[in-house]
Amino acid sequence: MDCAIESGWAVEIEELVKAFGSFTAVDHISLKVKRGEIFGFLGPNGAGKSTTIRMLCGILTPTSGKGKVGGSDIFKDSEKIKQNIGYMSQKFSLYEDLTVEENIDFYAGIYCIPGAIKKERKEWALHMAGLEDRRASLTSTLAGGWKQRLALGCAILHEPSILFLDEPTSGVDPLSRRRFWDLIYEMAGKGVTVFVTTHYMDEAEYCDRLALIDQGRIVALGTPAELKIQYMPEDVWELETDQLDDSLILLQEKIGAIPELPIREVAVFGNTLHILAKKGEDLSFLIPSLLAGHGITPKRLEKIEPSLEDVFVSLVEAKSPGNPIGTARRGNS
Repeated sequence: MDCAIESGWAVEIEELVKAFGSFTAVDHISLKVKRGEIFGFLGPNGAGKSTTIRMLCGILTPTSGKGKVGGSDIFKDSEKIKQNIGYMSQKFSLYEDLTVEENIDFYAGIYCIPGAIKKERKEWALHMAGLEDRRASLTSTLAGGWKQRLALGCAILHEPSILFLDEPTSGVDPLSRRRFWDLIYEMAGKGVTVFVTTHYMDEAEYCDRLALIDQGRIVALGTPAELKIQYMPEDVWELETDQLDDSLILLQEKIGAIPELPIREVAVFGNTLHILAKKGEDLSFLIPSLLAGHGITPKRLEKIEPSLEDVFVSLVEAKSPGNPIGTARRGNS
């Protein structure tokens, strides 16, 4: 199997478009992914992530644009691309009525793995997934984390140089997510290019580079550190209080009533509030003073490093000035 990549890029996209009738799911996106890179495609559900990855995997035909995966054209060489990549969908693409071993055998056949190495690759997949003792179990009886690792093993049986993971950790528990990312790091360390879509903002921190996508368009591209520096025009302050909703409503009202207030947005972030303020403004006295007049006492208030979720929401709101600000409830995506 020829998996060689002709250039320094594993994936190249230029002005890629996918339209379904009058709806444009992917709107003129361009990006390049380096060999051996963990590249994250980050955005909310419905942003165009899965549609993009399916075009790159040869499953969907683009409406227009250009693209190459491993040097193969996504318009002309879709079958070649399918044979030379690994692809894991968010539904894991497993057959529930087959056993663990039968699923692996099925994918070994799909990828035309020679008989001489089939047994070795099967045992590797079982070991990687931690399923040696459950090879005869029906896949339907496995917990989500085990299905996830089995799906990954099936996707990389043929040792592809490029791996596409579409929402691979959706619906699994946090510990399984962490273990799964350990496997991703291990593969990337061996030179495998990993292109992963996710709507989990914390997972984006694990990627070498990211593209943030919203409504089919890339709104930012860079390393996690670069995005926080280049695309976050405000400071972020984190407020912890026992009266979270009352504080949110009060501060939103103040933003609307006092134009000179150095606060641009307030949003719930987990069990805290994130307050976006003008650069260099000290809120350590202002916020407690505003809250004290309504009987609210902060438990903690401090300036923090912005999260990628802060960056993403700030970018989306900056590009959609007509949207109401300060109403997002975040930190749980």
